[in-house]
Amino acid sequence: MAETNLNCQAVGVFDSGVGGLSVLAALLDHLPHERFDFVADERYLPYGDKPQHEISDRVLTLSHWLHNRGCKAMVMACNTATAAAAGQARATYANWPIVGMEPAVKPASLMTRTGVVGILATTNTVASARFKNLVERYEPLARVIAKPCPGLVELIETCPLPQTDIENLLEPLVHDLLNHQADVIVLGCTHYPFVAPIIARLAGPGVAVIETGLPVAKQLKARLDSEGLLVDGSVTQKQGNPVNDRVNFFTTGNPVAFKAKLLNLLGQEWADARIQALAV
Repeated sequence: MAETNLNCQAVGVFDSGVGGLSVLAALLDHLPHERFDFVADERYLPYGDKPQHEISDRVLTLSHWLHNRGCKAMVMACNTATAAAAGQARATYANWPIVGMEPAVKPASLMTRTGVVGILATTNTVASARFKNLVERYEPLARVIAKPCPGLVELIETCPLPQTDIENLLEPLVHDLLNHQADVIVLGCTHYPFVAPIIARLAGPGVAVIETGLPVAKQLKARLDSEGLLVDGSVTQKQGNPVNDRVNFFTTGNPVAFKAKLLNLLGQEWADARIQALAV
């Protein structure tokens, strides 16, 4: 099939901050021929404790910007944003592929041996109707205990990561899950994979810690394939596809500060990345 101009367009990705970088890493790895426009909405960070109407407004504003930019699809790389406004975004752009985040309750429920699954998430995600419906759907398989983690996103947005402060915040939450016999902990916020080693160390070797970056990447690939929107890999292989050339970065915050966090979290291979200021 001949490639269209739409096939060659980037996939839009957004989050309130650097959390979406954990999803972007999975997207880059699983879809090696695609390009991405990544927006960090840092001026409004964090989404996790904002009123629902404010989050919905930001989701629709960023969706509008990415759609007008010509992105062929969009990934809402934020659990809180997905819970608050995925339905509104899909209703507004009915024919535009939109993939959101959902805590991995189903795989965790199938994985647990004790019958107890723990979830670490933002306050808004835990309080959302979407999350409660998700938990109820899998309650016959496992008891789900959700722990809001106020303040954790802000710590992960700090460069360099304040390891001791993060551990002090997480320790009582993880230990409470262990006291309830949880043997699987789901990371219900895209920021949290960046502190997964700390969570795994606190939980111990008998507890699985799972995230959703790869499942989302697989879902996006399937959706693009079904819509005939995947890039022809033979073309990009001939042209070469350096990772820095595959992502345009935008932030509504400070580009210099975002660049420092990008390098801190994803490594020096992004040293040549250019961060553009975005005023929306």
